[in-house]
Amino acid sequence: MSVMNVNPTRMEMKRLIGRLKTATRGHKLLKDKTDEMIRRFISLAEENKRLREQTEQELCSALQAFAQARCTTDGRVVEEAVMMPSRTVTLTCSKRKVMGVDVPSMQVSDSGGELYPYSFLSVTSQLDDSVRGLNNVLLKLVRLAETEKTCNMLAEEIEKNKRRVNALENIMIPQLTETINYIKMKLDESERAATVRLMKVKDIINK
Repeated sequence: MSVMNVNPTRMEMKRLIGRLKTATRGHKLLKDKTDEMIRRFISLAEENKRLREQTEQELCSALQAFAQARCTTDGRVVEEAVMMPSRTVTLTCSKRKVMGVDVPSMQVSDSGGELYPYSFLSVTSQLDDSVRGLNNVLLKLVRLAETEKTCNMLAEEIEKNKRRVNALENIMIPQLTETINYIKMKLDESERAATVRLMKVKDIINK
């Protein structure tokens, strides 16, 4: 590690010691923050995996029911039945903080109208199952999107913090330590040289 280009003075050494203390404290805080973010990330990743499996399973079941409804009923009848939905859904997006990172927060609300926008006489029960399944999976889809985006943003922040921690640990702190040791060595040499000069002067005066 190369020594910084500084003047070997006591004032400079005092300034560098202050920087070293700040860098050491910042390194510890960043490392602790990164460890906690990794713990949160693992917890969210597990929740994301669980939500994805549930969502894919329920979505697959709803789509299978819809495909069966189209097979047993005239396609035009099915399309007319679901063409005009009786409920509206509102998605509200905001932000929340997770370890200092702005992550999305989504809230879903619906009008609370009738779930089935058609007459039960015109279609089969498979379409009812499909509509009900899609309605139930909607909230999980939104929650899955929120969790997955949060995981991605936390992963990016963890990577940034790791780079900062590595830079402090492997570059800045060793460089500051080596420079401080270099200045100490130079100051000690100057003190010894001054002591030798004083001794020689004293010997000359005594003679």
